[in-house]
Amino acid sequence: MNSIINSIYFRRAGTFCAGCALTVAAFCGGSMTAFAGEQRNIIANKIMQLQESSQRWIEIDLSRQRLIAWEGNIAVYAVVISSGKSSTPTRTGTFAVQTKYRVARMTGPDYDVPDVPYTMYYDGGNAIHGAYWHNLFGNPVTHGCTNVAVNHAKWLFEWASVGTPVVVHKSQV
Repeated sequence: MNSIINSIYFRRAGTFCAGCALTVAAFCGGSMTAFAGEQRNIIANKIMQLQESSQRWIEIDLSRQRLIAWEGNIAVYAVVISSGKSSTPTRTGTFAVQTKYRVARMTGPDYDVPDVPYTMYYDGGNAIHGAYWHNLFGNPVTHGCTNVAVNHAKWLFEWASVGTPVVVHKSQV
């Protein structure tokens, strides 16, 4: 008799726990989806707004590992990039070039890179800059920055100014 009561108790407890887990997943998962969808809408609206202007702006597509320089809705320059690896991803969102340095030193917990050419910070410590230390463009390998070949970084550096919008997103490949 005791074993029957215990098995019914454990079955009911298991059903209750499973129900709780599904409820939490539904609420939390749904809100994360809503947040992700909301951010995609903000990014899509910003892109539409920039394309309707004649303003210079930069698009970074993390899915395709591409950077496109735009003047309104006209693409004027496109390059292959290396963005952040999965452990240190490049953040999506709408930003603007904050500062520009012809040469910068970049340091972090596991790197120290001197003489980084044509650096344009757009999101805290994340920047678009030249990378002379690798040739892995097209692959996410950075600590969050957007790496381009040095000659492309020079062109972008001369074309963009402080305040130039930068839109970072993941496209539907």
